[in-house]
This record gives sequence, C-alpha cells and structure tokens, in this order.
Amino acid sequence: MPNLDRKGKVAMLSICSNTTLIILKIIAGILSGSVSIISEAIHSGMDLVASLVAFFAVRQSSKPADKEHPYGHGKIENLSGVVEGVLIFVAAAMIFTEAIKKITDPQPIEQAYVAISVMLAGALVNYIVSRILYKTSVEEDSMALEADALHLKTDVYTSLGVGLGILLIKITNIDILDPIVAMLVALLIIKESWELLKRAISNLLDVKLPADVEKEIEKIISEHNEILDFHKLKTRQSGNVKHIDFHITVPPRLSVEEAHEIVGKLKKDINNKFRNTRVSIHVDPQKNDEDDKL
Repeated sequence: MPNLDRKGKVAMLSICSNTTLIILKIIAGILSGSVSIISEAIHSGMDLVASLVAFFAVRQSSKPADKEHPYGHGKIENLSGVVEGVLIFVAAAMIFTEAIKKITDPQPIEQAYVAISVMLAGALVNYIVSRILYKTSVEEDSMALEADALHLKTDVYTSLGVGLGILLIKITNIDILDPIVAMLVALLIIKESWELLKRAISNLLDVKLPADVEKEIEKIISEHNEILDFHKLKTRQSGNVKHIDFHITVPPRLSVEEAHEIVGKLKKDINNKFRNTRVSIHVDPQKNDEDDKL
C-alpha cells in the first residue's frame, strides 16, 4: 500500500535521527557535565520512544477494515498521540528532578564549545526532519506523524535554548544558569504535551470536526438543488479518516434509482473536497399534509 510505505519510511527517518542525536547528546553531556544537555538527551530519548510509537501506529492504522474492526484501525493513531503526550510529561518530570539537584549544587561546564556545537547540530537535524514529518502528516492526514513532528519541533527550540544557555554561562561564569535553562526546557515540553493530549483525546471521544469543515460540508450539500433539506449532520475523525453522517429530504415521487444517484453525487463532491472521508447519507421523502394526518 503506497501510503503505508511513505508514512512508514518517514517514521523510520525520525527513529534514525533521534537515535543518532541521543548518542551525541549523551557524549556531550558527559564531557561537559551540563544538566541541560542531559535533559536534552532525556528529551530525545522520549522522542525516540515517540517515534517508535508513531511507526507502529502508522503501520497498524493503515490496515483495512475487517470483521472485528468494521470502521478500520484509524484510532490507533489517536491512541498513540495519548501515549506520546504522557511520555513527554514523564520526560519533563525527569528534567525537573535533575535541574533541582543542580540548583542546590551547581557544577562548572566543561568542553562548552563541543556542547554548543552538538546542540546547534541537533537543532538543525531536528528542524529538517520535523519539516519532512509535518509535510507528510498534512498530505496523509496522519496524527501520529504530526505528533512526532511536534516533538521534534519543540526539540529544535529547546536545543537552541540549551546552546544559548551554555554560551551565556561561558560569558558570565554563572553556573546556575544551566539548571535554570533545563527547567525552562521542561516547561516548554509540558506545554507541548498538553496540546498534544487535548487533540488526541478529543478524537478518541469522537469530538466533531472543526466548524469550518462542517460549514464547507453544509455548503456542498446546499449546492445540490434537487435536495429539499438536510439535517442531523454528525461528524467525527478516526485516525486520518473523517466520518460524515447526515439525512437529506428529497421529493416523494423520486424513484430509488434517482435518489441513489443524488446520494452518489453528494458523496463524490464531499470526497473531492476532503481526503480520506467515509460518508453515510440517509434519504427521507418529503412529507405532505396527508402524511401528517396519519
């Protein structure tokens, strides 16, 4: 399946880049003794786990519907978003713990320029990979890849922040700046986690599609003059699949074939506007006064 191959390759790229950066950051952290760099290594470790979760999610969610999962496996991607969000919280807690220890006992930074170089290189690599991930997530409507891209985007900012913090320490000789920068990194990570969890949980709870999407659906339906009315519009998203369900009212004298043709045109127009959609339409005949008396 082409989509699976593409998403799987991009997820694998994230795994490889995170593994490389973890090794470099651990080496730089040991050489420099910087808790902010160690915190970045922890962050990248969580990013690696998140990348593995994303890789598993995109492979499983791309499986077609089966007897036990008639609506497909799309929610695996949403579930992976929750897992990734929790992992980020864990990373933030670990960073805070290490930073507090260093505040009470600040240590001088060694091999500062090596540490700064690793942070800048890490920021550049993560920027490139996050752009690739985000572009693919938009084109494939993949929450798992979007979550992974968000991880790496945050890593870009935190790596730059840590590099700048070490540079300031070299200029000012104020060693306590190192754990302070690490705590700022943790706060950024918590913000990232909260946004990710909100989106993932919303889709798991079948929250409706955004208002602008529903308005566009209503506009498409209204453009079909043969439809007298539409009602009971319900929408939700599972993985990368948008589920759209509504009723239409048609003239009572229409044949089944004519009504079926209207439904087919509607589904085609909605599918042309929105990728990865499953549209369910119920047809109601227009009631007349005699029907109301019965």
